[in-house]
Amino acid sequence: MAKKYIDIMDTSFRDGFQSVFGGRVLMEDFFPALEAAKEAGITHFEFGGGARFQSLFFYLRENAFEMMDRFREIAGPEANLQILARGINTVMLDTGSREMIDLFAKLFAKHGTTTVRNFDALNDVRNLEYSGECIKKYGMKHEVVVTMMDLPPGCEGAHDIPFYKKVLKQILDSGIEFDSVAFKDASGTSNPNKVYETFKMARKMLGKDVHIRLHTHETAGVSVACYLAALEGGADGIDLAAAPVSGGTAQPDILTLMHAVKGTDYDLGGLKLHKVRKYEAAFKEALKDYFIPPEATQVNPIIPFAPMPGGALTANTQMMRDNGNLDKFDEVIEAMTEVVERGGYGTSVTPVSQFYWQQAYANVMFGPWKQIAPGYGRMVLGYFGRTPVEPDPEIVKLASEKLGLEPTTENPLDIADRDPNKSIEHWTKVLEEEGLETTEENIFIAASCDKKGIAFLKGESPLMVRKISEMEEECKEGEAMAGNYTVVVDGKKYSVQVAEGDAEIQVSEVPATAEKPTAVVKEHGKGAVEIRSQTPGNVWKILKNPGDSVEEGEVIMILEAMKMEIDIAAPQAGTIASIDVKVNDAVEDGQLLATMN
Repeated sequence: MAKKYIDIMDTSFRDGFQSVFGGRVLMEDFFPALEAAKEAGITHFEFGGGARFQSLFFYLRENAFEMMDRFREIAGPEANLQILARGINTVMLDTGSREMIDLFAKLFAKHGTTTVRNFDALNDVRNLEYSGECIKKYGMKHEVVVTMMDLPPGCEGAHDIPFYKKVLKQILDSGIEFDSVAFKDASGTSNPNKVYETFKMARKMLGKDVHIRLHTHETAGVSVACYLAALEGGADGIDLAAAPVSGGTAQPDILTLMHAVKGTDYDLGGLKLHKVRKYEAAFKEALKDYFIPPEATQVNPIIPFAPMPGGALTANTQMMRDNGNLDKFDEVIEAMTEVVERGGYGTSVTPVSQFYWQQAYANVMFGPWKQIAPGYGRMVLGYFGRTPVEPDPEIVKLASEKLGLEPTTENPLDIADRDPNKSIEHWTKVLEEEGLETTEENIFIAASCDKKGIAFLKGESPLMVRKISEMEEECKEGEAMAGNYTVVVDGKKYSVQVAEGDAEIQVSEVPATAEKPTAVVKEHGKGAVEIRSQTPGNVWKILKNPGDSVEEGEVIMILEAMKMEIDIAAPQAGTIASIDVKVNDAVEDGQLLATMN
């Protein structure tokens, strides 16, 4: 009896890169590995979309559309090249207008996309309808998605078999045209029994001919068991990655699953062991100079209690590493449990996972619920659609007060269509004012990446790739620098005194200090009251000038930290005496921002 053929999508070049490197891998570095993958007989690749779209413009000085064209040339005309899209966000940072969603589909079809995996983190089926229509309009295959995770203990009302059955029925009843169905667990927290029962249910509802597949991550350590459960439940396809971008925060390794199905009736993509081994050897060689964060290779047993997706985890830890507060990581993960419990049970996948992370980060850095992360607040207020269950009314009230917005049940697309800043006309004018070409690609780059997209198009974007050779060179250059440094090891701060010459290096633990207050009174100086940052970040906007009168709680400036806007407010009524930073300045925890009297 012939074995059941299981379609394997190789996620290495999209989700693997996102999960391990925050998406920061240059195309000329990974194309040799793609050649090796083709030689190994792989024909189905995830090659773009998701956060990997922005990362090329933000950090690599590369055009995502050019990368997609080059990828198609190497993979060949028959390869199934798939991207990830977030429903009404597509690959944009916020909800798109209908005309921007249509432009997304037009451009991604133009630049080599075969299949679009289309999901909504809230499982609000309304958010899949128009994007699905546009995907089919431009001749691409539409893979509609039900997003999954396990809830923290004690939570109920969603993310069980009846919930997924309800979502799948809504998809069928809506009339959305689709070519396949994927169940996507970005945090890797769904338990194997639930996966098995979900796939049995889906197979019964969809019939024997609809292609059904599972996507998960190794983050919580149960991905292989979940894939085997999905196959037993009737799955036709699974997503895998190749070393060095497999396991840990990414998908399980192709070789691992080939081993796991030995002696079973499943044929994984017709792949041959020796060819996959050659591919993985070539991949490791191609990326040998890339720094792999240690957390990217680990299984984290607390993730089921605080579901942080693999694709977002390393991106966030890398930002914390850059900001010098990685020692707060465990606290932020712990804080996510309450944030999920009170936020309406949206699936922890982009953008909701980032909303959860930002709110947990704010709760740790500024005190529980002292600030509302804008994305999280807008989510609980209904601006991205319906959450699976009603959010905590206290949090809804707080978000409404902090953001100055009323709760809504309106279709998010109708809200976006009224926003003049989400129109093609608006972004055409922006490009014209900047002296840039108004091609459809440039319009979409500007609309989806905002100021950073404009910076890319003007040739002003940074190159931020973490390579071992460059890090070693920086260390060598720093060896001769004497001075006092503060370093963090396992969450503890140490003062390191480096002297010139052959003097000994002095290391001492920094004693714990009380949290810095937002304002402290001085006896003399620029102003009687100092306003200091409570988090590392960058100055985004300065709203007040010296001499301006302010009321207590009035916003003086806005910082950007961890993709989140942080309001810096006046601690009391008075007059601004000094502004001690400039727009785009990087600020440290505790740094003086302004003074007032």
